[in-house]
Amino acid sequence: MATTDSSPWYLQPWPWLLMAGPAAVIVAGAITIWLAVASDDGVVASDYYKRGLNINKDLARIERARALGLEAEIRLRAGEVVVRLRAGVALPARLELNLRHPTRAGMDRLLSATRVGDDYAVQPTPLPAGHWQLDIEDPAGTWRLSGTIIVPDKDVLTVATIRP
Repeated sequence: MATTDSSPWYLQPWPWLLMAGPAAVIVAGAITIWLAVASDDGVVASDYYKRGLNINKDLARIERARALGLEAEIRLRAGEVVVRLRAGVALPARLELNLRHPTRAGMDRLLSATRVGDDYAVQPTPLPAGHWQLDIEDPAGTWRLSGTIIVPDKDVLTVATIRP
């Protein structure tokens, strides 16, 4: 004669084992939604189409810098960014520096460096350590140098040379 188990269902292991998978998926989905809402990565620009149309203009400015033979040497010191331009043409009285963080648009900085002798200097708020995209332009916007600089953890002199 066969015996039947008369204990309630919630004392059996199989219903709990079958419910564990969907419950884990629900918890993982809730965590994913929370992460998506809590951290805005800021990667996609709202005007990406207009920026795409301006690529040819930007390439022309980079070619202009190459034709002028421009080259920049950047020195980072405690609280100061110093740029030295080498070129065969007359240089402007000030430069526009655009420091962009690769992943956090809120950390980007637009600086105006004034000429001090052969160099251009500006004192920005302290930059967090890491890689930064740097664009150097004349105020008229006729040429542009672009490159990457690495900001050190300590107050150490760092030299980067940017060529078109």
